[in-house]
Amino acid sequence: MATTLSRFIKKAASSSIPLANHHRNYGSAIFTTPLNNTITHISNLSRARISNQTQISSTRFFSKSPQYVEKVGIVEFLNGIGKGVETHIAKLESEIGDFHKLLVTRTLSLKKLGIPVKHRKLILKYTHKYRLGLWRPRADTLKA
Repeated sequence: MATTLSRFIKKAASSSIPLANHHRNYGSAIFTTPLNNTITHISNLSRARISNQTQISSTRFFSKSPQYVEKVGIVEFLNGIGKGVETHIAKLESEIGDFHKLLVTRTLSLKKLGIPVKHRKLILKYTHKYRLGLWRPRADTLKA
């Protein structure tokens, strides 16, 4: 029985698993790759990942954070948007009055106030961004 086993082992070691022409057999590649090359490849990958992480963290440094308006009202909000929307400050303050009401105002009420389509779109776009916390009026835009 020992001779049969040794013949079987020799035959298995000398035979190669044929690969199909249109498929790659990744399982056989693992067994034929020497262990030392695999360990070297893994250590090189980990070194590359570490060096990439240090490069990313150093390039994401900002020297100065932008200054935002502390208390936002209708005037500050529309001046922060710019693009001609600030011409409607008087209308919106007299009709809507409160900034929180402006945040929930819909397009039909802005249309009834006589605000043009481009300005309505801008107001609604920036109120949505403000509600989500994606945009705030900057202090330097108010000074200009």
